[in-house]
Amino acid sequence: MVRLAILASGNGTNAQRISEYFSGNSQVSVDCIVYNKRDAFVAERARKLGVPAYYFGRADFYDNGRVLQFLKERGIDWVILAGFLWLVPEDILKAFPNRIINIHPALLPNYGGKGMYGHHVHEAVIANKESESGITIHIVDNHYDRGTILFQAKCELTAADTPDTLADKIHQLEQRYFPEVIEKTVLQ
Repeated sequence: MVRLAILASGNGTNAQRISEYFSGNSQVSVDCIVYNKRDAFVAERARKLGVPAYYFGRADFYDNGRVLQFLKERGIDWVILAGFLWLVPEDILKAFPNRIINIHPALLPNYGGKGMYGHHVHEAVIANKESESGITIHIVDNHYDRGTILFQAKCELTAADTPDTLADKIHQLEQRYFPEVIEKTVLQ
């Protein structure tokens, strides 16, 4: 059984979709959800799904190694970032080489990097009058949004699109493809 830990910072729709997708799967399971904002709604989603959820603050990630210790104690095989907004600490990267997957709401390498998440990305794409956007699922390295690309899916933009309508299009791509790409990658 491949054991996943999902790291999240906010609402948790992708964490929920991934958890539902692997519910009852005989090869892959979501062991837990780790979140880094006390009021993140992902904790409530986890509770409703029956998935254990744990809060860890900045010091637990970067200073005292508690998150890495926690992941090791739970026997985690892969770490999935689902709306997790912090750069993954070096100790976790080293403990899970090429076994941390992230999703980004744009077609990398464009519109990536520090501060480029959520509506910031959609606003930039619209402002630059792009004809398409999409999602990128990639392996995490020690830079924001620069790891090996596993998968991309595109959507067309029209002159009528706004950051909100683009966000809806991106969300549909995320919900459709993220769990499938995780499954394919972790079972290789």
